[in-house]
Amino acid sequence: MFAVLGPLYRRVSRKVELNEPIEGLSIGVRAVLDLLRAQGPLTVPQMGRAQALSRQFVQRMVNEAAAHGLVEAVANPAHQRSSLIRLTDDGRTAIDAVIARESALLKRVGGDLTDADVERCVRVLTRMLEVFEDVDVN
Repeated sequence: MFAVLGPLYRRVSRKVELNEPIEGLSIGVRAVLDLLRAQGPLTVPQMGRAQALSRQFVQRMVNEAAAHGLVEAVANPAHQRSSLIRLTDDGRTAIDAVIARESALLKRVGGDLTDADVERCVRVLTRMLEVFEDVDVN
């Protein structure tokens, strides 16, 4: 499994980077936008934990996204010093376009794979992520 995950991750990352001129999003900004699209407004530390990334890296990606008008900071009722980051309309449009393009690309993977095969794969990968949840990435 690990022998496949590393090369797959690097190739997918490279594909996203090669398409950056199309959407104007780095892979880090894309990850932030995708997370906010899926989970709604989050703090930078919450995003770091969710993606197993350092808070500093996530902050740089949030700053980059904010500079392009893709995200904005809003008051956090639960914590005065840690703002919530949320998508702007432009950010939602940008990540929706990325997801649509990536979905079309992933349909080419299909072949003889069934929906059940894909669901099983996601279940295994999710379980692996849970097993390694205690690994400090900072």
